[in-house]
Amino acid sequence: MKKRAITTDDVPAIGPYSAAVEAGPFVFVSGQIPLRAETGQLVDGDIRAATEQAMKNLETVLASAGLTMEHVIKTTIYLADMADFPAVNEVYGRYFKADFPARATVQVAALPRGAKIEIDAIALKA
Repeated sequence: MKKRAITTDDVPAIGPYSAAVEAGPFVFVSGQIPLRAETGQLVDGDIRAATEQAMKNLETVLASAGLTMEHVIKTTIYLADMADFPAVNEVYGRYFKADFPARATVQVAALPRGAKIEIDAIALKA
């Protein structure tokens, strides 16, 4: 099977990984934390602002692969605090239409750069 790395300068990279990898009919998007492309810094504000930025970053990476949020079939949300789940869910829900992707949400001890949220995705190129 052939794989292709997908990169973009519109989302800051903070380590040795690709923004996404295309393999067969799937695109695996690396976890997106709420970094602003212009500054490389975390977005200021509450969990809603952080979620909004992480979702925008996810959209940007998908667009680099020629895809949209409608191609997403699975996401994983990593939260520093599960008490943020209702607010995250509210913002996240605005980015998808029915039929929604499958999803897992987990609380973690810490995220890169002290982020409150990270979101990764799997998309289908169909």
